Amino acid sequence: MPSLRVLSHAFRAWRRNRRWAKHEPETPYLADLLSGVPVCLHVGASDGRHSYVMTQVAPKARIWAFEPSAFAFEVLKTTIAWHRIGRQVTPIHAAVADQPGELLLVTPKKTSGRMGRAYAYVAETRPNGPARPDLEDTGMDVQPTPVLTLDAFCREHGIDKVDFIRMDIEGAELKALMGALEILDRDRPHVLLEIHPDMLQARFGASGEAVLDIFRDRGYRMFALNGDRLEERQTLVEGLPWKDYFFIHPSKAGRLPDGVFKARMAA
Repeated sequence: MPSLRVLSHAFRAWRRNRRWAKHEPETPYLADLLSGVPVCLHVGASDGRHSYVMTQVAPKARIWAFEPSAFAFEVLKTTIAWHRIGRQVTPIHAAVADQPGELLLVTPKKTSGRMGRAYAYVAETRPNGPARPDLEDTGMDVQPTPVLTLDAFCREHGIDKVDFIRMDIEGAELKALMGALEILDRDRPHVLLEIHPDMLQARFGASGEAVLDIFRDRGYRMFALNGDRLEERQTLVEGLPWKDYFFIHPSKAGRLPDGVFKARMAA
């Protein structure tokens, strides 16, 4: 039986989903990406909001949802059960990186005293000083978490085609993508990726440019919201600690559902 704390968080997520409330501004654009029977990988699934949206815009979608936090994983499982989408969404308790094994999940404690679960990230060792360079915190919780690569996971589970990847993992973007190069080269999936330049540099020794190079080298085009307008970009938006970006490969443009991405890719 889930704890009262898990049930409380799951109920909040369930209620927000039913009301279509508190979703990120990029969420409505998933309807312009997904159709048919897409295979989706939801990395950093948290309470499953994006997984839920995928099931609504593509009712036949098959989704694997990866979540490293033991607490959030229990919330995720409960939310999936309450929405009755368990036939479509499979929760996986693991972080995603470039090598399998085990890492530490670092969760900052906010100045309010609450745990900043949305800001948790993986690390090889406990950080010295503040949990993150881009937030004020009053401490941190550190717990081990299993780690896998998306390429190995797909091989082991017979997943021979991936259509869409949603990834929000607080600076570990490059590590996760390096463990998914087979998928990117084979399938050219659509990707919705939150990029964290400060975290990439301070905690992972990487950069936002290195993340973009993964997609540039494969001929992807990049789009981001500017207010309520979707615009194509060549570089990251400056001055932001994090932002979501869509990556669409031209070879998949013809199979997009009618909508803004199909129109932009044809331009």
